[in-house]
Amino acid sequence: MKLFQTLINRRRFLQTSAAVGATAGVATAGFTGLNGLAPAPEARAQTRRGETVVTKSICAQCPARCGIDVYTTDGRVHAIYGDTGNPIANGKLCPKGHLGSYFLYDPDRFKGPMKRTNPNKGRDEDPGFVPISWDEALDMVAERLNVLRAKGESHRFAHFYGRGWGSSDAGLYGDFGQLYGTPNSAIGHSSMCADGSKKAKQATDGNNSYNSYDYRRTNYLLIMGASFLEAFRPYNNVMQMWGEMRSKSPKTRVTTVDVRMNPTMAASDRALYIKPGTDGAFALAVAHVILTEGLWDREFVGEFSDPNRRFVAGETIDADDFEERWIHGLVEWWNQELKDRTPEWAEEVTTIRARDIRQTAMEFGSTRPAVALFERGPTGHSNGTYNGMAIHALNALVGSLFAEGGLGYQMGVPYGDLPVSANDYTDSYSRNGAWRNQPRIDMARTGRWPMADNMMQETARNHLAGEPYTLDTAMFFYTNPIWSSPDPKEWEEALKNVFVIDTSPYPGETAMFADLVLPESTYLERLQDSPTYPFEGWPMTALRVPAVEPIYDTRHFGDILIGIGQRLDGRIGEYYRELDSVENMLRHRAAGFADNPGDNGVTDFESWKEQGVWYQKPYHYRYHRGDFYRWDGQRHSIRMSEEEVKETLFKTPSGKFEVKSGFLEAHAEYIELELGIPRDRVGLIQWLEPVHSGGDGDLFFVTPKTPLHAEGRGANIPHQMAIHQPIAGGRGTVYLEVHPQTARERGIGNGDWVRITSDLGSIEAECRFVAGHRPDTIVLPFEFGHWAQGRWAKGRGPGHSGEVTRNVSDPISGLASYYSGKVTLERA
Repeated sequence: MKLFQTLINRRRFLQTSAAVGATAGVATAGFTGLNGLAPAPEARAQTRRGETVVTKSICAQCPARCGIDVYTTDGRVHAIYGDTGNPIANGKLCPKGHLGSYFLYDPDRFKGPMKRTNPNKGRDEDPGFVPISWDEALDMVAERLNVLRAKGESHRFAHFYGRGWGSSDAGLYGDFGQLYGTPNSAIGHSSMCADGSKKAKQATDGNNSYNSYDYRRTNYLLIMGASFLEAFRPYNNVMQMWGEMRSKSPKTRVTTVDVRMNPTMAASDRALYIKPGTDGAFALAVAHVILTEGLWDREFVGEFSDPNRRFVAGETIDADDFEERWIHGLVEWWNQELKDRTPEWAEEVTTIRARDIRQTAMEFGSTRPAVALFERGPTGHSNGTYNGMAIHALNALVGSLFAEGGLGYQMGVPYGDLPVSANDYTDSYSRNGAWRNQPRIDMARTGRWPMADNMMQETARNHLAGEPYTLDTAMFFYTNPIWSSPDPKEWEEALKNVFVIDTSPYPGETAMFADLVLPESTYLERLQDSPTYPFEGWPMTALRVPAVEPIYDTRHFGDILIGIGQRLDGRIGEYYRELDSVENMLRHRAAGFADNPGDNGVTDFESWKEQGVWYQKPYHYRYHRGDFYRWDGQRHSIRMSEEEVKETLFKTPSGKFEVKSGFLEAHAEYIELELGIPRDRVGLIQWLEPVHSGGDGDLFFVTPKTPLHAEGRGANIPHQMAIHQPIAGGRGTVYLEVHPQTARERGIGNGDWVRITSDLGSIEAECRFVAGHRPDTIVLPFEFGHWAQGRWAKGRGPGHSGEVTRNVSDPISGLASYYSGKVTLERA
């Protein structure tokens, strides 16, 4: 009866609609028709709002550096799309790329330079900022730096930075430090980001860098702890390449090894859950199988002199029995480490079944080309460098380094020279001042951290202890260590008695401790060069062009630094007055394109602005069948000598890929002391048990980045909150992801508030069941827990993960051990 009634009602509705439509048509001719109906108004075109301008620029929400087209009408940005002429973007953007106008029009951003009036610093202290002019602000900084230099204490000034883009910002630091006289220009955030992967590669192939990848021609990907479809660089392009790899013939097969379910695991052919910190054991077992099954690339690795000889588990071989080609130390590696690293051994360490390890190894070793890639998952531990070395060695065993479908390193950009050389403007103090005998405040590249490039997370601790000295003045660019560091409260205490200069456009936690705010323009308002992070290897640099003039009284960081330099006493002031401005710098940099025109016709500054990017394909180096070749202008045909390979590709002491690392052997005494490895073994890629922080915790605590993570700046974007967490949702917060069994054992229900505790302290969060995780691992994505940053970020969501994360680091790379902490969990 209800169905019949519904059909009758629908028929009457359609009849009435038809009548109304007919009557309306008659009414336009002057017929009255049904009561209440009026003639439809005549259609009119929308009022023209003004000319729309499209500006070529670069996104700045992650390291990818995607080209963007910024649409501006009547001086207001209203749309952002991927630039079709940019090889990274290819006309596309990731989910956060379209949100750039939120950064530009953030109502909480700083409107101009300000100085602090409240001498007290703390979370609950109002800085009492009052506006000042740029001249007053820059004069204040210059006066302070001049006084320090006059007292011979210039080393007590430090620059700290997070994301450096190019020669027009972080590229200025080196000359500033040389001319002013400080070893602390500049201290980067890389030790809190991804130095573990770079150091693992330096130790094995001599390149202290990230890899470039030839994804289009890869047939097998082994992804270890890299969050490939969440936060691997360049994220936008990685998603595009995933589509190509998974739809081509043959389809790229993917095995993902991780501690938690994530989009990459869900989309892979095989997902293997590994115990945190044991990735190196898995990789060693894979290498063991590749050798025992005879699957290695003989033309790259080498071969037995007796063709009937084999690698047999548990059996050593004589050095004379095997002739190495492009690998150094293989026989010793096998005899002292690899021969016993069977899948059965690795199963006990990693909890991954031996048969799955063996199957993965057979597939990886028999598929060409194959690539093993990794990031913070394996390296964010006390044994991180050795884990990374073991994974990277798999690329060598199957001959993927510099091969088609394999991996390489980024070529540099042929920039023109600056209009002036810093070497011509040194004085006696910059050449021979007492600052020359002072170490960096973070102690990187000293006996305490001899192999680390940066140790930003050590700075607050060292300052508080007065070792090697205390800081007087600190300037921050694109970094917010009071929020992003492990144990950030240490920074809060340290910066109470340091003169802090913050350049962020946004009111972050570090800015709340600032004595002086010199706000930078947002990325849609500034001119800035940006050589690409490792992408496909061939050289490329994009140009960030202002879509609008700064809507507030803000400046580009490069011009801020130049403005300070121009006010300093002596020859340094002369240098910066000659340098003049960021635009002058970039015009001279672009002069290098005249003799090196881009593939898109870029030859000078104006064409660079018009196109938004300069690049030259292809990648110049190629490994093939046992030899390396250079590009001759038409093909890879110039065979490289062993000396050329050593100088250009394998920058190791041996000129080969080293499974016995000369880089580590040069620091044998330090490694033995810090990690307990006998000196004669430190160079070997090996299994080393991780040391977990956190006290008596029984659960691993992991804090990954997600697709919407915008390096801390995304937390004040309302739209971002709704789609932040791909596994568990979002809706204005971020959830602690917990396996249901783990929660129920502790009397915790889905949606309950819980307390996470380490030996450092406790935070609270809302529990969300995720059955795809390891039961011994809980996950809290890294983005929230702010007590500043803006109205939407402040006080929202769970406690800050850094407050229960000990400040401990891998002794070799210096990478903070974000993924190695252990905690307890209980209902709040």
